[in-house]
Amino acid sequence: MKRLRLKLFAVLRERARHAELQRDFPDGATVGEVWRALVEEFPGLRSDRDAVAFAVNEEYVEADFQPRDNDEVAFIPPVSGGSDRDALEASWLGSIAIGREPIDIAALEASVADASAGGAVTFVGSTRRENAGRIVTRLEYEAYEPMAIHELRKIAEEAGRRFTITRIAIHHRIGVVEIGEASVAIAVSAPHRGGAFDACRFAIDRLKQVVPIWKKEHFEGGEVWIGSQTSHPPRT
Repeated sequence: MKRLRLKLFAVLRERARHAELQRDFPDGATVGEVWRALVEEFPGLRSDRDAVAFAVNEEYVEADFQPRDNDEVAFIPPVSGGSDRDALEASWLGSIAIGREPIDIAALEASVADASAGGAVTFVGSTRRENAGRIVTRLEYEAYEPMAIHELRKIAEEAGRRFTITRIAIHHRIGVVEIGEASVAIAVSAPHRGGAFDACRFAIDRLKQVVPIWKKEHFEGGEVWIGSQTSHPPRT
């Protein structure tokens, strides 16, 4: 037998009413079999059966992966923008951070400034008042922080491989983000503007696909996890 440390996030955490669990499984058990056992234990997870990704020790794995004794197995619901899956220390890799404090956009831009760069591009994502016909009151972000940092670094490293850039920095907030406040900011400097634009767009698009950060939208009358197929119904 092997004992596994199980982690649940966002909508899965709420449905199971647990963020962390420890359970024993046969030595040959796969993460897919572990998930199926959780669904049997917590029937509220059934609706997420086909949408959940798996990670072992902060790395994405397939359902047939066999974790070892005392491994950490995380179940990843759809992230806030969509759903794919080394980050080497590279000269273009700048500040990568997740935190609860407001993002200092000017400091982020200054961190990528370089005399060799002829252009710089910054993307800032912020909380808007309306979405899908609803009046939004605030957003709330949750992250699997160690893995999220790891995935952000991989994105930044891949951006430098794909495009000719000088430096890239990515900061993301967690916790409550009020209307008008920034939840994510990406700054890229490059010898030419094209590389900066392309790398910045690649980074935000990829972030929305694979980084384990989840967004709960609070609106007048209810709340919803963005990216999940089902979520909390509006309050009455």
